[in-house]
Amino acid sequence: MTTTLAPLRAKKDRRSGRPRERGLLSAHDWKRSSVRGGWTLMHIVLVAGLIGFGAIPLVWMLRAAISTPTDLVLRPLSLIPEPAMWENIPVAWELLDIGHYLWNTVILVLGSWIVQLVVSTTAGFALAVIRPWYGGVVYGAFLVTLFVPATVTLIALYLTVLDLPLLGVGITDTPWAVWLPAGANAFTILLVKQFFDEIPRDLFEAAQIDGAGWFTIFWRIVLPMSRPILAVVSLLAIMSAWKEFLWPLIVLTDPEAQPLSVALPRLAQATSPAYLIAGLLIASIPPILVFLIFQRSIVRGIGFTGLKG
Repeated sequence: MTTTLAPLRAKKDRRSGRPRERGLLSAHDWKRSSVRGGWTLMHIVLVAGLIGFGAIPLVWMLRAAISTPTDLVLRPLSLIPEPAMWENIPVAWELLDIGHYLWNTVILVLGSWIVQLVVSTTAGFALAVIRPWYGGVVYGAFLVTLFVPATVTLIALYLTVLDLPLLGVGITDTPWAVWLPAGANAFTILLVKQFFDEIPRDLFEAAQIDGAGWFTIFWRIVLPMSRPILAVVSLLAIMSAWKEFLWPLIVLTDPEAQPLSVALPRLAQATSPAYLIAGLLIASIPPILVFLIFQRSIVRGIGFTGLKG
């Protein structure tokens, strides 16, 4: 009788819409204090370990930035400097001209962010909403580029910015040499397309019946509903542009136009290690602040795009 009623109960549960219990531990296991306590302890240990592994490099960088060169050599693994030289940070700012290179970095990052945001949203809108007849071919081409290493296309990309096709002008040693290639990011385009695919097409059809064109639909319907994914794309664009080293090193040969990521390694040969690490500490603060300020939008956008777990 019990085996006969089991399938019927399962069907009844499915029809009633009640969620089935899933997980490593059942409800009966959770009632046992030993299991619940061990599980909680394991979570605490894992979270503490992750925080420790993530915080130790930042703590050591702060320690090294306020150390003397002698202390840094004799006691490299110590987390407490003897003595603490807090004046290293303002001295490094003046000595290495951090303000100038930081401003160069901000200009390059802002331009790359705007270009990547415009290209990703418009391309994603075309593929997900407009859906031209050749959209499948373009989508496949984007997927193929994800499997091509960036170093393979480095020479071709440099020859392109050295002499732009049809225009016959070079944009090396200008911010455009960094801004324009930043827009050619297939990953963010596919992320935006995936998000736009989830928007009900009934909204677009109703807007078209009311006389709205594609630009009106894009500007007044799609973009206001896409703040989570725009936050994710913005974070990816800013982080990628901020830490970019190889491409700015190639196309920005003028030292006065180089960002922090290129200037600091160049200045490392003629400055104290403590001042250099102080410069690295200053360069690490802005992206950390960006993440802390926009973390809620970023996490929500990651959930929408299916990047969880």
